[in-house]
Amino acid sequence: MGASAGVSVVASDLDRTLIYSAGALGLTMPDAQAPRLLCVEVYESKPLSYVTQDAAGLLAELGRRSVFVPTTTRTREQYGRIRLPGPVPKYAITANGGHLLVDGVSDPDWRAAVGERLEHECAPLAEVRERMVAAADPQWLLKERVAEDLFAYLVVDRARLPEGWVKELGAWAEELGWSVSLQGRKVYAVPKPLTKGAAVREVARRVGAGRVLGAGDSLLDADLLGAVDLGWRPDHGELADLGWTAPHVTPLPDRGVLAGESILRAFLNEL
Repeated sequence: MGASAGVSVVASDLDRTLIYSAGALGLTMPDAQAPRLLCVEVYESKPLSYVTQDAAGLLAELGRRSVFVPTTTRTREQYGRIRLPGPVPKYAITANGGHLLVDGVSDPDWRAAVGERLEHECAPLAEVRERMVAAADPQWLLKERVAEDLFAYLVVDRARLPEGWVKELGAWAEELGWSVSLQGRKVYAVPKPLTKGAAVREVARRVGAGRVLGAGDSLLDADLLGAVDLGWRPDHGELADLGWTAPHVTPLPDRGVLAGESILRAFLNEL
């Protein structure tokens, strides 16, 4: 796509922003009034993530009217399981900005540039992962994972996670150029140069975007929302819990899967 002032890039987080697992749907209305749901992800032969049927129609329209860029902390493999309604996006950002996918393939120049920044600007992954796992207690640690050799995360039992543990690890990691955040049942340690925002700016540059719209719910989306001209966040997630906002970001009153619908309507109203 050539440069054009009319091109709008829409960069949105996926999990708990546009798509929702059964546990995150937040269906508080009577059962008979619940929205009809469309499954958009299957994992190990079971349905995993959903959008409302109305959101599916809005997503398809969004894909036709903008350069829609799914922007996620998921690995490429995890992103590959998602089947969103509408045209298949030409660009997608995975691994929190570690991979810029073009027609489903990681852009080697982008990946090399990310690798160089990580090498020069922060401590190695192995050091942070080792400390993270050593500081965790088997009583509440369920799993530990490394994503794409770029960052690490723990899956924890939230009820047993000691208050202050994440903050303490975060203070230590800060000195090494890493940030720590708790999202749902996952504690992420992510190098500071690894950001969704940097990757979104690169897509905007490549397509000659006139403007960029965005949405997200978690601390890892703060940088994404900082990189857009207009943004939205739902009334759930870490950003809402912290009361985080910015002059160009609109906090929406909706929670759960209906927030996904509201975010899509907000995008389309601006296009």
